[in-house]
Amino acid sequence: MGELRPLGDDLTESSRALAQALRELFEGMGVSVRRYAARRRRDPGTFSRYLNGTRLPPWQVIMDLFADLAEHHGTTITAEAIELVRELYGSAVDAGSSPKHAVELLEQQLADADRVSRRSSVRGDVLGDALLDRTHRIADLEVRLNQLEADRSAERERADRLAAAHPDVSDLLQERDALEAEVSRLGKELREAREQRAAAEARCDLLERQLEAVERPAALPAAPSESEPRNLPRILIVDDQADNLLAMRAVLETLDQDLVTVSSGREALKALLDHDDFAVIIMDVQMPEMDGYETCAHIKRRPRTRDVPIIFLTAMGVDPEHSARGYAAGAVDYISKPFDPWALRAKVAVFTSIYLERHAGR
Repeated sequence: MGELRPLGDDLTESSRALAQALRELFEGMGVSVRRYAARRRRDPGTFSRYLNGTRLPPWQVIMDLFADLAEHHGTTITAEAIELVRELYGSAVDAGSSPKHAVELLEQQLADADRVSRRSSVRGDVLGDALLDRTHRIADLEVRLNQLEADRSAERERADRLAAAHPDVSDLLQERDALEAEVSRLGKELREAREQRAAAEARCDLLERQLEAVERPAALPAAPSESEPRNLPRILIVDDQADNLLAMRAVLETLDQDLVTVSSGREALKALLDHDDFAVIIMDVQMPEMDGYETCAHIKRRPRTRDVPIIFLTAMGVDPEHSARGYAAGAVDYISKPFDPWALRAKVAVFTSIYLERHAGR
């Protein structure tokens, strides 16, 4: 596992080019595959397959290679080098896109979300036990303090003797106050742990539904007859992350539609110049150079494309500020990631039905 094997003859051209680029980055650090895998806490066999071109790595693995190489040489990696590898990676993703790859990506995200949920559950149990212990101790102190107060009320002289015999009353009060403060802190941490667990469980549920949409696609509609012209509505998907494009394609490709995927706002505008008859546009908000809001504004300024419905898909959350800005830009809907695959399919189906009805009228 310490030496790289020659690249196989059965690799595609794009996979070979990406593997060769990754090898050059890796060999620049002068360490073995096993040693680097141990450094990054990765499986050496899987990392070796990344370098041999037999398996497409996540983009984060490539960014880790850039960071480690820069640290090794004490220099920074140029933007041109990163962009070159990104293009090679995009070509390899396009050549090897499949529901199987989408399943691998989604299963990895599901495992991460499940791990957060389990950790939150364990922390919640620990905090709950600690909270119960402090509550019991407070109750015990309250009983002891109430007993002392009752003795002092019943008989002043006896209360004075008790005060002399029990000079630790003030200490008990201080201990009780400290425990109450600790109970408040533990209660807050327990609520946070439960909220984190609920969020992780919700993410697991959405990811499982995405996996179901990829692994069990809906039945395809009947093919049109030879005499019937085939006019599939086009759907434009815009996202700068190749993994997100692959996941959305896997969710929507079973619908009777022509999917067009691009990775930037400028590419989206170019696609609209080539074809302005899209039924709906699904667009990420956070993109470099030109974000979703700016791209949407350009689309709405063109008379031929201003009526194309746009659905924003974003990881920033559906809070009033972001959703208001999205609707102000001209979007018809604003969906948060991770998205519900069935809800997205239903929304796309509505707009494609409207598109087909308009064209049937023409």
